[in-house]
Amino acid sequence: MLARVLSGAVLGVSAVRVDVEVDVGEGFPHVHLVGLAGGAVQEAKIRVQAAVRNIGIKLPSRRVTINLAPGDLRKDGTGFDLPIAVALLAACNEMPPEALEGLHFVGELSLSGQVKPVRGVLPLAVEARRSGARGFVVPEENALEAAVVSGLVVHPAHHFGEIVAWARGEAGLPVQLPRSARAEPDAAALDLRDVAGQEHAKRALEVAAAGGHNLLLFGPPGSGKTMLARRLPGILPPLAFEEALEATAVHSVAGLLRNRGLLVERPFRAPHHSISDAGLVGGSSIPRPGEVSLAHRGVLFLDELCEFKRHVLDTLRQPAEDGEVALSRAGRTVTYPADFMLVAAMNPCPCGYLGDGRRACRCTTHELLRYRRRISGPLLDRIDLHVDVPAVAYAALPNVGSGEGSAEVRERVMRARRAQGERAGKRLPRCNARLRGGALRAHCALDAAGRSLLAQAVEKLGLSARAHDRILRVARTIADLEGADAIRPVHVAEAVQYRALDRAA
Repeated sequence: MLARVLSGAVLGVSAVRVDVEVDVGEGFPHVHLVGLAGGAVQEAKIRVQAAVRNIGIKLPSRRVTINLAPGDLRKDGTGFDLPIAVALLAACNEMPPEALEGLHFVGELSLSGQVKPVRGVLPLAVEARRSGARGFVVPEENALEAAVVSGLVVHPAHHFGEIVAWARGEAGLPVQLPRSARAEPDAAALDLRDVAGQEHAKRALEVAAAGGHNLLLFGPPGSGKTMLARRLPGILPPLAFEEALEATAVHSVAGLLRNRGLLVERPFRAPHHSISDAGLVGGSSIPRPGEVSLAHRGVLFLDELCEFKRHVLDTLRQPAEDGEVALSRAGRTVTYPADFMLVAAMNPCPCGYLGDGRRACRCTTHELLRYRRRISGPLLDRIDLHVDVPAVAYAALPNVGSGEGSAEVRERVMRARRAQGERAGKRLPRCNARLRGGALRAHCALDAAGRSLLAQAVEKLGLSARAHDRILRVARTIADLEGADAIRPVHVAEAVQYRALDRAA
């Protein structure tokens, strides 16, 4: 007898429908699995047989053929265990096939029959809704992320025996309701008031947040670089629904959503400097999203920037420019979104005290050059704001907690973002850091005084055409923070001063 159930395969952050067909017929007892299945899918034969046996069902000694269609699409992962098991029992007349019509299934099976969580359930739920499914049966721990998709009935399953009893009409399956995606205020949240002094760096942080600009903080140890960076999410605007859905899909594919629904806070990723290039931008034999994609719509923070391997840092060039990363493996290419704010922190030299008036630098010229060469010029050119964070004077330490807080700064940032959204209308991009081509020329036009000032800066600092455009974007953001319609020379002047490393070069 032939039975068919529906499932899906994840490609990047989207999914395609997969038909799981099982035929049980006469012949030498053997299980054949075809359809370009990877190693984990091939092992499903063993897990499924053990799970069926351990829920008390004895399968007939027949020839079993399992096909995963389309046959030219490679299938990976353990999510096909449940649909194969359901189709197998339907083909053996252990479950009525009509009870499975219009349902999609995904999940890994343990040998005891427990339904275990898998990666990528959110994209699979989107595909199930697009295919017109009347329901989606998922592991219990994946139910909240699947319920994010409106118009789809999600059934969480804890054990395979529950699904068999439901299909036979002996019991029911619960329905997962979506959970409200509302961020609750956190009394222990990091606040800008905690940072002593550093008003210039706080201003740069506000400008970066308002326009979605990349930011580099450099200064001696203990000056507050990491404290500032970790308070950036607190002044960013909340995720719009579309942004939250994109970010949640990436975390779903990475397997980071367990008993969680839609993300309500912007991601903040801070990988260690020992990370590999595959860990940073994604990779491995089975493509997985890297840190740049996990930071999509949020912040990627690289502390101790010069301690990262140079070839690893250089992999950031294309994602930082394009907002996505394409991975090619074994004849297939998957694309992951990577629209993130890059925030980096570094010491000015190996010992950390170059230019510090209180402690002498012990580094030789050779050590300093080797240290700085770990960061390539093209990568630095893609960072909009270069900010010096000097050591904090003792007089500023007793005033911690008395300055402006994150809530006030966030209000100004949100007003600036709203202005950018109104200019963009329904078109993207909606933040200044992503302005390109005609939109850049239209929204960042300068008057004669502004053009003259920018021309002098480009000439004296030896700036590239890319740096020229990035100064324009930063100046547009500064004007938005002031509520100005046009960019004035004072805005250009402030934007130019954020090219500190260009002046030092």
